[in-house]
Amino acid sequence: MILLIYCHPYDQSFNHAELEVIKENLSAAHQEYQVIDLYAEQFNPVYSKEELKLYHQGQTTDPLVTKYLKLCQRAKTVIFITPFWWNDIPGMLKGFIDKVMKEGEDLSHTVTKTGVKGELTNVQHCYVLTTSTSPTWYIRFVLGNAIKKIFINKTLRQLGFRNVKWQNFGLISNSSEKRRKKYLTKLHFQRFRV
Repeated sequence: MILLIYCHPYDQSFNHAELEVIKENLSAAHQEYQVIDLYAEQFNPVYSKEELKLYHQGQTTDPLVTKYLKLCQRAKTVIFITPFWWNDIPGMLKGFIDKVMKEGEDLSHTVTKTGVKGELTNVQHCYVLTTSTSPTWYIRFVLGNAIKKIFINKTLRQLGFRNVKWQNFGLISNSSEKRRKKYLTKLHFQRFRV
């Protein structure tokens, strides 16, 4: 199963257009997929005291946390669709990682003497699709490439994700309709490995 984790509040955004094209792509290829739409499902990314008390027991007070973790445990491929805001992933997506990724052998990770051991090794392929106002080269070489260095190479790897690829549509604010259509066409025909 392919899990799409979509993080944008506006249904007229380019990120939403990416989501729709990828859903068409997967349907045409007869690939099973599920969508987590964090904003539409009104996921609360903020920890409450009660929720945080349950963290080390791998428990939650939020039914969406349980639902999302089960979907992550079933997925062979995960596709994140998100903007790149202020040099990082949005707070909503960070809150998803904070709350959904629960400590425990049958959950998302365990803590060992040498650090975090990922339990989501079922995720054999992961794609992180971002949009940004900055050009991609600027994110990589001037801003320090936090998306790659932290989110991909640290967070997702610690959770057990493998074969993670990042693609960014930079200069989104000044992009032409022709350039946007060309990128969406590329996504429509892109093969997402399972």
